[in-house]
Amino acid sequence: MTGNIADFFGQHLAQPGRVLYRQFAGDAWRDVAAGELARDIARWQAAFRREGLAPGDRVALCVRNGVNWVAIDLAALGMELVVVPLYVDDTVGNVAWCVADAAPRLLVVETARLAAGLARPGFLADPPPTVVLRGDAGELAGAGMTPLERFLPAAGGEVEIRAVSAGTLATICYTSGTAGRPKGVMLSHGNIVANVTSCRETGMARPDDRFLSLLPLSHMFERTGGYYLPLALGAQVVFARGIAHVADDLATQAPTIVFAVPRIFERLKARIDKALAASPAKRALFRACVTRGWRVACGEASLLDRALVPALRAVVAKPILGRLGGRLRLAVVGGAALDPVLARTFIGLGLPVVQGYGTTEASPVISVNAEADNDPESVGPPLPGVEVRIAEGDELLVRGANVMAGYWRNPEATRAAIDGDGWLHTGDLASLRGGRIYIRGRMKDILVLSSGEKLSPHDVELAILRDPVFEQVMLVGEGRAFLVLLAVTRETDEAALARRANDQLTSHPRWIRVRRVIATPEPWSVESGLATPTLKLKRPRVLDLFKDRIDAVYDGGFS
Repeated sequence: MTGNIADFFGQHLAQPGRVLYRQFAGDAWRDVAAGELARDIARWQAAFRREGLAPGDRVALCVRNGVNWVAIDLAALGMELVVVPLYVDDTVGNVAWCVADAAPRLLVVETARLAAGLARPGFLADPPPTVVLRGDAGELAGAGMTPLERFLPAAGGEVEIRAVSAGTLATICYTSGTAGRPKGVMLSHGNIVANVTSCRETGMARPDDRFLSLLPLSHMFERTGGYYLPLALGAQVVFARGIAHVADDLATQAPTIVFAVPRIFERLKARIDKALAASPAKRALFRACVTRGWRVACGEASLLDRALVPALRAVVAKPILGRLGGRLRLAVVGGAALDPVLARTFIGLGLPVVQGYGTTEASPVISVNAEADNDPESVGPPLPGVEVRIAEGDELLVRGANVMAGYWRNPEATRAAIDGDGWLHTGDLASLRGGRIYIRGRMKDILVLSSGEKLSPHDVELAILRDPVFEQVMLVGEGRAFLVLLAVTRETDEAALARRANDQLTSHPRWIRVRRVIATPEPWSVESGLATPTLKLKRPRVLDLFKDRIDAVYDGGFS
């Protein structure tokens, strides 16, 4: 087993012409071979040495997916520096808090606008030296800001990849901070290498695969599954241009494998439903293809199913899958629960969709279904080398070389998460059947959207209640694409109520916003059976009361 994560790249130095990445630059797609990437890595390393960075120093990056992200990461890891990835679309306040907590020696940001925001009074008492990838001279007037072209030397020499022990800290990845401040998950080189090795042993990916990178690399699901795994294999990665361009990028770049959150497939399903809306005949053919194709995939097909599915897929599925590039052979879905209806739809069409499960603290993959042995209602069996068990209270525990070293500067939280026997307490309720893990919910009250984003509804609800127009509120959104607010209020203009709710959420991450409000004047009381004697909401009963209205909102489509 390799010691330094950067060795995944080092193996390609002997083949400088091997194309590892493709990204959109200017107005065209451009391939990046190992030799070009090596030159970029060496330039970053030369700059790190000039700045006096030493093993263990932190380098924070708030950068969009692309070759720059990869070059900075590999340059830092090769020199035994610690990478602190930050979400480029997060609020300035959240980014600033993580930067202050990690205390990096260097910060690399995507734009001068973000750098200027972090430099404003009240965010960072002592901003670190900052490298800006994009911005003109006028925007870079602030002290400590250096444009990329001035920071990097013209040449850097040879790529350095130091030998490290398995326990050497590689990265600090901040959690979403749904219940209080974010926690910095400390992952070692050994943690991540072990997880990549386990993923390889499943055979889910191959050297001849082409990955489409959809999720931010600051998310460990994408970083391990969509970056380190293909790099270890020598597979090619295409960096998608963004959610708005996913359909075009799938069609033109023809990937064979994607790591995605359920939201991607919700969007695709919504497009399909819209295209079929005007034709009852097409809808009937589509349903027949999905139903019979699903039975074939499950090994429950009749002779008639087996006879009809090839023709149905040629007429119905081929045009749909053609819009995904026509070569997609596997979609690994994680980050949030996958609606089994979505899984059956795409599997029935002939696209294997397998659900996995993980957590940042486990580097992150814990389990995944296999293409040839797939149960969409489970998150699959544990990876090779990963132990799981169900503790008292049905909590899922995990143990293995992939489990984090702990939380950065937070020994109390570390002790709460990892017990004396090395078991990571996931906080998820689960059961084990037939060697597979079935997730049933969370011990803590956390909402997970279909995009994989997590939030504490309690914290958001308290913020909204600062506006006196709201008497009682409750957030809805588990497994859904967006948040809906149930509200007890005398006001009836639900669009205006949504604006007022969001006015209270400006200090929260941008994705925590209410899309729709369902209003009622009737209070949720003890007498009505919707609250306890201590006035805590009986959330399942409130959900039942508003079920029809909630379903009507979500059935209106995704946007």
